[in-house]
Amino acid sequence: MEYLDVVDEFGNPTGEIVERQKAHREGIRHRTSHVWIIREYNGIEVLLQKRSENKDSYPGCYDISSAGHLIAGSEYKESALRELKEELGISAKIDELHEIGITYSDTHNIFHGQPFHNVQVSKVYLMWYKGEELTLQKEELSQVEWMNLEVCKQKVINKEMPNCIKISELEMISKYLKR
Repeated sequence: MEYLDVVDEFGNPTGEIVERQKAHREGIRHRTSHVWIIREYNGIEVLLQKRSENKDSYPGCYDISSAGHLIAGSEYKESALRELKEELGISAKIDELHEIGITYSDTHNIFHGQPFHNVQVSKVYLMWYKGEELTLQKEELSQVEWMNLEVCKQKVINKEMPNCIKISELEMISKYLKR
């Protein structure tokens, strides 16, 4: 069973913990880390993962390169590094993660016939791809795909692919790269 810290609107732990399924059933605010992996290849490309059909939320949808919940007591970067290793087989170092923003979610959906109320505070990171071989965690994702950043933005805006990607996070990438 996975336990998460209950957090305030700024992502600060309140001292309470909650079981992950209860957090999603009741809309209890918790934290996640999001890592966008990018490379330069005919422009900037982002690595998208396609979520497994068995996922409890957004099955079969394209998503962030790597993302995950912060287990109670853990920190954002620690979680990001753990998820990179688990989902993609990438052993990254903390200094490879570039914080590019924070997002807030409060969404209501139904997946597999069950209500899903997701309230989360997410730190968003960018990481340059170093060319390592990817080892996919089949329970979590079915495939990965590189996509031009601008093409990805348009597909998300125009709803041209099943996804759970926030356009604001793609814009964060563009803004970061223009610095």
